[in-house]
Amino acid sequence: MKNLKKEVQAVTKELKTLTRKTEAMAKKVAKLEKAQAAAKRKPKAKAKTAKKAPAKKKATKLTATDQVVNIIKRSKKGADVSTLVKKTGLADKTIRNILFRTGKQRKIKRAGRGVYVGA
Repeated sequence: MKNLKKEVQAVTKELKTLTRKTEAMAKKVAKLEKAQAAAKRKPKAKAKTAKKAPAKKKATKLTATDQVVNIIKRSKKGADVSTLVKKTGLADKTIRNILFRTGKQRKIKRAGRGVYVGA
């Protein structure tokens, strides 16, 4: 009988400990739910009394290809590789690659050997 009484007391003690731990966990869950609910709330809509000015467009830099094509289209008699290297500051190989690619895209034409004009 004494053993049974000791076992019941041990079980009771463990149940009380588990109850305390469960309550502590429930409090933590409640705090997390409140934090998530606060994070999900949307800010209140502002009254539309004054209209905003339209956003200004940023000046976009021309790509190397665009620079080369523009220079070729502006020249009356066409442009050669050395002229394009001087005006753009790009490497000779880069200019040649751009000329090949834009020729395939039919943006420019060859007017003669080493001379290119706008299409």
